[in-house]
Amino acid sequence: MRHIVRFSMLLFPFALAACSGFGNTVKESSGPAAGTVGGVWMAQRLGYLKPEYLAGSLIAYAIYDPFAPTWEIQVTEFDGGFCRIDLNMKRLASGGDGEARQTFLRAVRSLVAKGGYTGFDELRYEEGIDSTRPFAHRVASGEIRLVNTNPRNSPQSIMGNR
Repeated sequence: MRHIVRFSMLLFPFALAACSGFGNTVKESSGPAAGTVGGVWMAQRLGYLKPEYLAGSLIAYAIYDPFAPTWEIQVTEFDGGFCRIDLNMKRLASGGDGEARQTFLRAVRSLVAKGGYTGFDELRYEEGIDSTRPFAHRVASGEIRLVNTNPRNSPQSIMGNR
């Protein structure tokens, strides 16, 4: 239990530094730097700069990968302006459970703009959970038809030249 308390004390300066830019507060450039210095100082003081703690931190970071995108988007283009969009959420995520629909619509709007189309018709959309081992993850899938009501615009291939 004492290790959990020590570890949470170690993360406190990092959390303060990360939250310093939120809300209506004035952003200062020294916030993240001060949080990092304070975190390193506290880690040294608590004895967490030992090789076994650093190795465990690196392994946890590699598994979680906080900078990886939450959703993987795969677009399959068919003839006639039809597309299927598959979304796969990363297996270890700290949030983003309710944003599948927003991510889907963002991807569709990007396809419409990139291809020079004027809109789209949503044909099918569904969400679910893929129960693979060792971690289940959220998935979403949808099919759309790209619409071009302006005959002067010739639709281009969405995926570019292959």
